[in-house]
Amino acid sequence: MSTELLGVVAMYGLTVLLAIPLGNYIANVFRPESANGPLERFIYRIGGIDPTREMNWKENLAALLTINAVWLAFAFTLLLLQGTLPLNPDGNPSMTPDLAFNTAISFMVNCDLQHYSGESGATYLTQLFVMNFLMFTSAATGIASLLLIIRSFLPKVVDTVGNFYVFFVKALTRILLPIAFVVALLLAFNGTPASFDGKDSIVTMQGDTVGVSRGPAAGMIAIKHVGTNGGGWFGANSAHPLENPSYFTNMVEMIAQVILPIAMLFALGFLINRRRFTWVIYGVMTLGMLCLLIPTLITEVHGNPAIAQLGVGQPTGAMEGKEARFGPLASAYWSIMTTIISTGSVNSMHDSSMALSGTMELLGMMTNAFYGGCGVGFLNYYYYLIIAVFISGLMVGRTPELFGRKVEAREIKIASIVALLSTLLVKGGTALAAWLFVHYGDAAWLVKPSAWLNNPTNHGFTELLYEFTSANANNGSGFEGLGDNNFFWNYATGIVLILGRFIPIIGPVAIAGLLANKKFVPESSGTLPTDTVTFGLMTFAVILIITALSFFPALALGPLAEYFSLK
Repeated sequence: MSTELLGVVAMYGLTVLLAIPLGNYIANVFRPESANGPLERFIYRIGGIDPTREMNWKENLAALLTINAVWLAFAFTLLLLQGTLPLNPDGNPSMTPDLAFNTAISFMVNCDLQHYSGESGATYLTQLFVMNFLMFTSAATGIASLLLIIRSFLPKVVDTVGNFYVFFVKALTRILLPIAFVVALLLAFNGTPASFDGKDSIVTMQGDTVGVSRGPAAGMIAIKHVGTNGGGWFGANSAHPLENPSYFTNMVEMIAQVILPIAMLFALGFLINRRRFTWVIYGVMTLGMLCLLIPTLITEVHGNPAIAQLGVGQPTGAMEGKEARFGPLASAYWSIMTTIISTGSVNSMHDSSMALSGTMELLGMMTNAFYGGCGVGFLNYYYYLIIAVFISGLMVGRTPELFGRKVEAREIKIASIVALLSTLLVKGGTALAAWLFVHYGDAAWLVKPSAWLNNPTNHGFTELLYEFTSANANNGSGFEGLGDNNFFWNYATGIVLILGRFIPIIGPVAIAGLLANKKFVPESSGTLPTDTVTFGLMTFAVILIITALSFFPALALGPLAEYFSLK
């Protein structure tokens, strides 16, 4: 177990060491004086974009939402028609309207919640030109969104906050494409398929003939992690032996999915010249990550108490739903990192996680502010930061300020609405699903509500809660005991996906736009510093209190009740 633990420490350590210089590089890419390259100028030309034009926050949000609406219509159409289109060597059928609706939205918002199995539910065409395409664009949208709030941290009153299209294009050409290319090469040379061949037939050791799906998987798997997307080429995601063949590829994929969220924090510090401030944020996020990770490592390595009561030894820990090539600790580390950021990929089955591990995975998504996805991780932290500044200002008897700009009623109202909306979406959706399951279990639907759950009692409730939590957090992982490919789950989670993605982008960008237009007040002896350990702990307390008050009752009915029933 000490070797496994060393592997976990090495994965995280390498991630941080690589993230610091990457953050500096990202900051240089997005500095105003950074010149556009030939590829960017070509894209601006064919897109009719004026890269010198500055837009206010409303214009930038309109651009962001409009271009995403176009991609949604494009993806929905292709998924509905995929069975009749080329690049379909395995003859996979077209998606139903409700599944196409859910899938198109899911990949457009960077969630990649998959209510289908990758190798049988999609074709090579849609894997590449819908899923793969949207993995790049959704990640670039998140990065561009973060850059739209930068000017609210600078000591200059401005009406404009930059140009979304410029930020978006540079995120693609300078960051996502190069890093994904390197990761794809590493995966392809270590056993991940990268061809357009259809299924191959093999004979197993038992003498059975089995069809094994292949395809150009390496590229999609690379951007699924680099862009904190998470959707798998294969149904089993990164637990599949071709999607994640070895411990080395496991490390590559693990580092790839965490590096950009951390690097974006450091890039923010370089861009606003407040490195101490970003180190405080990094410390708060890391503290939150450790509070979730350490209990998960402990509970997974000690195995299942119910199995222990039967007199069965578990020398390697809790191995149900895990791959022997990774072990419980690497699987536990993945499960926490993939849920505190918005990747949602899996190298083990979360439905088989110990009850306490499931609680930590849910808390990571409910908080949704520890590292987070590309760019949007800080946006989620930003509204907690605004609330912390407001409360701290009231406590010391001063008008709340953030970097010389007063935080007033409009800003705190927007931050509060964004914070409370996630609670409404998660608990409201779970309550509706539970109500239908109890009162309309035998409804004459294609899939009866009574057939949704493979697990009874508390664990079944957790499956319902996890699905809506994952959708709201734009995560995409799931407790796969839930039968989710039906019209209720496809439409219900699709609506949550849209709101859970764009409201936490619109809110912080609006707050930043309002602050950027306010008079800058130089710091004085009475100014509340936001780059101290004390303020960092204050922000951490605000995050914990809001999350606990919002979600503890739901957790008590599901994973916590299951945990205590096993004691």
